[in-house]
Amino acid sequence: MTTNDTLHESTHATTRRGPYAALFQHVLSRLDAEQAHRLTVRSLRLAHSLPGGPAALRTLFRTPDPMRDPRPARRVLGVEHRSPLGLAAGFDKDGEIPLALLDMGFGHVEVGTVTAKAQPGNPAPRSFRLIPDRALINRMGFNNHGAGALAKSLAVARRTERGQRAVIGVNIGKSKVTALEDAAEDYRFSARILAPYASYLAINVSSPNTPGLRDLQTVDMLRPILEAVLDEARQAERRLGRDLPVLVKIAPDLHDDDVRAAAELATEVGLAGVIATNTTIARPESLRTERARIEAIGAGGLSGPMLGDRSLEVLRLLRGTLPAESVIISCGGVTTSADVRTRLEAGADLVQGYTAMIYDGPSWPGRMARELGPLS
Repeated sequence: MTTNDTLHESTHATTRRGPYAALFQHVLSRLDAEQAHRLTVRSLRLAHSLPGGPAALRTLFRTPDPMRDPRPARRVLGVEHRSPLGLAAGFDKDGEIPLALLDMGFGHVEVGTVTAKAQPGNPAPRSFRLIPDRALINRMGFNNHGAGALAKSLAVARRTERGQRAVIGVNIGKSKVTALEDAAEDYRFSARILAPYASYLAINVSSPNTPGLRDLQTVDMLRPILEAVLDEARQAERRLGRDLPVLVKIAPDLHDDDVRAAAELATEVGLAGVIATNTTIARPESLRTERARIEAIGAGGLSGPMLGDRSLEVLRLLRGTLPAESVIISCGGVTTSADVRTRLEAGADLVQGYTAMIYDGPSWPGRMARELGPLS
């Protein structure tokens, strides 16, 4: 057995332990991936809405009460984070359960991607597990209820003292029906509607699942979008009396020179930083899932541990290009607390994960925060 095979078997042995492993193996893995996701969101929403629900979730996942959390905080983007690990965009597109996710142990939650106009996304099936690789391919296509609906959901979440303190980023994308030449105004609309409820705004120009979207990562196309969102953020800052940082999320498939160009543009226009990276359109030869199945699934963004090396490369490129004060949120291929430490040591200010929770279950964020110890 090779070293890689040993690591593979060890990883899966860890995944198989505990009640969630049995639930995943016998129930969730037999459901369509999107159906399982909706079941998870609804269950968390119900649990959190019950009397004593938030406290019960914190007890179940061994998460400190956020109002009396003794852990040292990391101050990033103008707010305190009790854990450096947050939840990447895509899980809670419509802001249904951000406080429940925080009660599970995440230091911050990024909701969205949301678009100015409500849209159904791409035809189903559109989310596929690669179980031997602990990976996911999705081509959701920014399915969401629109910026206005998300604003209403977040307004409810922000009504309480707990909600006001919560670190909730908002990820915005381009509506599919909007022409590329009109993208800046589309992003501007979402920024204006959502600014009052966002801890920060993330501009998504890197999903592979909206036709033409990645073309917006070129400097000439990206500049007016960044400037439009920044303009709305600065107007919101004057109204709200607080900072509203803006970041841009980029793809791992960019050439190194394009990564540097995006970083230089972000600095020039005054962004707070960069989120790196989104999913990849690549299908590495190292994937264990049968090639015939991968080909049958077809197009979509791949996420999972195999993204880790490129995500780390992009992080290092960015840290070497951006000013020291610029924030980098590292995302992609994060599975273990060692992964988080590696990203922090390489210059990330915060780290995000998503796919690992599908395979390790809802206890994953709390366990990661505990393992990180003083870093959190």
